[in-house]
Amino acid sequence: MKRLLRGFLLAALAAGLIACGPQKKSVYPPTLSIQQLVVLPNGQWQLTVRIQNNSYGEMDFKSFDGQLQIAELVPIRLHANFKLDVPALVGDVVQLDVLPTAPMSKALQAIAGKGSAGSLAYRVSGSASAKPEQEKQLRDFDFSGNDWLSPVPGIPNTYR
Repeated sequence: MKRLLRGFLLAALAAGLIACGPQKKSVYPPTLSIQQLVVLPNGQWQLTVRIQNNSYGEMDFKSFDGQLQIAELVPIRLHANFKLDVPALVGDVVQLDVLPTAPMSKALQAIAGKGSAGSLAYRVSGSASAKPEQEKQLRDFDFSGNDWLSPVPGIPNTYR
């Protein structure tokens, strides 16, 4: 009986000590997507890239490096350095200008006259550098995603 009581007390003490430590928040890779694309007068594209923090703790984003592929065309490089503190399960945006290839510009022009009925597939992939809330070092998180761009009715040269 004393052995059983002693074993029970030892297990309760161990459980109590485990519960005293700080709770570790789960960290998941972010999601990147194009929130808006504006064709500038000089032919460049101004991208508003949405970074969605899918983790249960704040993440301090420093940069991303990847590529943007429109339809099945040759991809272009996406790169940006910034400082962005994104709370848990929230998204924020970064703007950057890119120079598209001629076939990419033609593909976008082909859907411009179709209004919201026109759409063009895109894919973003690469890695984002961020420091999770409970960590001391930056980590690289891979991202990959596909979606569609459509002209915004009433706002020329703008796609979402």
